[in-house]
This record gives sequence, C-alpha cells and structure tokens, in this order.
Amino acid sequence: MVKALVLYHSQEYGNTQRMAEAISEGLEQSGCEIQKFNTNDGRFDITIFPEFDCVAFGSPDYFSYVAGGLKTFLDDHYIQAVVKKKEGYAGKLYALFYSHGGGGKVKSVMIQLFKRIGTQVGEPVGSYGKPNQQTIEECKRLGRQLGRTAISS
Repeated sequence: MVKALVLYHSQEYGNTQRMAEAISEGLEQSGCEIQKFNTNDGRFDITIFPEFDCVAFGSPDYFSYVAGGLKTFLDDHYIQAVVKKKEGYAGKLYALFYSHGGGGKVKSVMIQLFKRIGTQVGEPVGSYGKPNQQTIEECKRLGRQLGRTAISS
C-alpha cells in the first residue's frame, strides 16, 4: 500500500488543519495509508521520512513565509538528503496547500522551497481565512490526485 504523509502547521484558528484533513480524505479515497503530523505539536522525526511514498505540505502564511516547523523540517531534510546523502529523502511526489489572512505570498515561497523534495503534483491550493466548501473540495481533489499519481508510479 502507498504510504502518504500530510505534514502541516496549524494553530489558533485551525484553517490549515481543516485543509490537511480534506487532503487526507482525498488521499484515503485514492487508496493510500495516511499519517498526519502537525508541526505545532513538535518536531517531525526526519528519520522516518523515507517510509513515505508521497507527501502533502501545508502552511499558514506567516509574514509571507512558511511556518517555523516546516522550515525546521526543510533544514533536517537538507542534512539527510544533501549533507549525509542518505537514501529515500529525494525524488518524492508532493503537493502543497496553504492558508493566509491576505496576500498569500507564501505560495511562491513554498513552490521554491519544496521543489528540492521531488516532483510537485497539481497546483497548490490556498485559502483566505477559514476554508469554504469549494476550497475543501479542491483539497480533496488534490489529495486524490497525489494519491493516484503515487499509486501509478
């Protein structure tokens, strides 16, 4: 079975978490086994990253940048993938989602930062504030697209 990780940061209003849940639902619908991790709860254990076939990354827009927990993940990933040249850290399929309170400039930052992970699937899904039903459906579609792509790879 294809294993998918949904790695995101959410606190206070829970907007990014709602999106992560919808992405997870789409991944499950495509037949993936899911693990969710909110970096607000702690540091992601980078040593288990190679276990996953695909990953969805989600962040709120904090001053036009990703949340600190996702930046920490990227730093940890860099050490494993580039410095130590460990297997299983590069070449992943991934998708992006984000929430913002205006502007949404984090989208372009995420596209640049996460491209080192592997191959992006679909277009990033963004939400201004609380995700509405259309945004939730877009997240589910993105999850299904990521899952189907991973399964067919």
